[in-house]
Amino acid sequence: MQTNFNTSLELVLKHEGGWSNHPADPGGATMRGVTQRVYNGYRSRRGLPQRSVRSIEQAELRDIYRSQYWNPIHCDDLPSGLDYALFDYAVNSGPSRATKDLQRVLGVTVDGHLGHATLTAALQSNTKDTINALLDRRMAFLRSLKTYKTFGAGWTRRVNEVRSSSLNLAGAPYPAPVAHEEPDSSAKADEGDLKVTQRDGFKEKIVGGLASGGAGTVAALQGIDWRVALAIVLAVTIGVTAYLIFNRSSKEEATS
Repeated sequence: MQTNFNTSLELVLKHEGGWSNHPADPGGATMRGVTQRVYNGYRSRRGLPQRSVRSIEQAELRDIYRSQYWNPIHCDDLPSGLDYALFDYAVNSGPSRATKDLQRVLGVTVDGHLGHATLTAALQSNTKDTINALLDRRMAFLRSLKTYKTFGAGWTRRVNEVRSSSLNLAGAPYPAPVAHEEPDSSAKADEGDLKVTQRDGFKEKIVGGLASGGAGTVAALQGIDWRVALAIVLAVTIGVTAYLIFNRSSKEEATS
């Protein structure tokens, strides 16, 4: 079958980013998604001296991803799209957990070993439905982790983007994920994302509050920075209040 390894690895590396050593990340020192522990094992098996994972070479990186993640879960034998969805899950949470969740979705024996029965079930399933169900389980697992409060924003964004890319690879068009200037680390809290989310949510509330003022007003504010939108809301509110007070005073004078 065709292989999506190069495409899938490129997508994974966009999320993994570069060097990270977050104190709350149990993986510890990590370079482009490869932990120091994994890199030590890789070089030890080849009789090479130990060194910092920050010095990992591109050829080593590709070999680790293919030999320790892609090949063990038989991605070359899986339907296009499902191969990438399972691969990214395996990189982020381990091949065994990723495989077990796939087996739960497919209704086969859950043993963490992707063998003939699992492959057959995967090939016979509806690929789009399998991808969605697998990623739903992945999100449920991530939400159950005690570090979700720290890394949840980045994890959620990653899974959403994996879903989009996986369905597109499967030939089931799905809205492309929003491009981000900075890649997501698999376990790196991004406070900037939280601030953007809060800002956009506030802006939506502002625009929604003007709905009674006409569709044209709402449409006009959709592309405006939230600070400008807030200033407009305040100006309109003050103007309307002043008009009502003036109008009321005029009526009272007329009837007196």
